[in-house]
Amino acid sequence: MTLQIHQLACQRGERVLFRQLSFEVAAGQAWRIAGANGSGKTSLLRLLCGLAWPAAGEVRWAGQNIRALREQYCAHLLYIGHLHGVQDDLSARENLMVQATLSGTPISRLQAEQALTQLGLGGRMELPARVLSQGQRKRVALARLALAGQQPLWILDEPFTALDQSAVQALCSTLNAHLARGGSVIYTTHQEVHLSAGEQRLLELGLTERSC
Repeated sequence: MTLQIHQLACQRGERVLFRQLSFEVAAGQAWRIAGANGSGKTSLLRLLCGLAWPAAGEVRWAGQNIRALREQYCAHLLYIGHLHGVQDDLSARENLMVQATLSGTPISRLQAEQALTQLGLGGRMELPARVLSQGQRKRVALARLALAGQQPLWILDEPFTALDQSAVQALCSTLNAHLARGGSVIYTTHQEVHLSAGEQRLLELGLTERSC
C-alpha cells in the first residue's frame, strides 16, 4: 500500500511551517525527514499519523483520505514518538505489554520477553523503568518494532536518540528487515545512519526531496 501526501500545509499560530508539500511513500521505501529545529519535522509526522489535521491538503492511504479510514488506517500503522511514553512504575515487560494492548494488538508475556531480548534488554525486563537509563527506556519503546510484522507503515520520531552503537545497529537491522519484506519507514534523525535495504529517500523541509 502507498501513503500519499498531497499539497500538505501546516500552521502553528501565525507561523506557516510548510505548505504545498507533496510526496509518496511506496512499499520498500525509507524516508528520512530532515530540517532545522522548528522546521516542522515532528508536526509532519503527527499529520501523517492522523494525530493532527493539516491547514490544507490531505494524507491518503491506498488512495483514501486517512480521516475517512481512521481505525482501518491505524491498524496498518506503528507510530513511536520522540516522547516514548514509558511509565516509570512499570517494568520494561509490563510497559511493552501495556503499549501493545493500547494499540489494539495484545501480546503474551513470552512475546514481550522475546522482543525485549532482541533489543538487548534480556537482563533488565523486570526492572522498573525508573531505574533504566534513557537509552534503555528508548529500547523499551522500540521493542514494539519487533512485534509489528503485520503493520506495513512505521513512523518514527528520532528513534536513534540516546542509543549506544550496539542498539543503533540492532535498530538498523530491524528496519532493514522490515524494508526487505516490503514495509515502509518514515523517520527523523539528527544522526548519520545507514540503512541497506529498500530505497532510501530524503526530504528536507524547506527544500525538495531527493534520493540518497
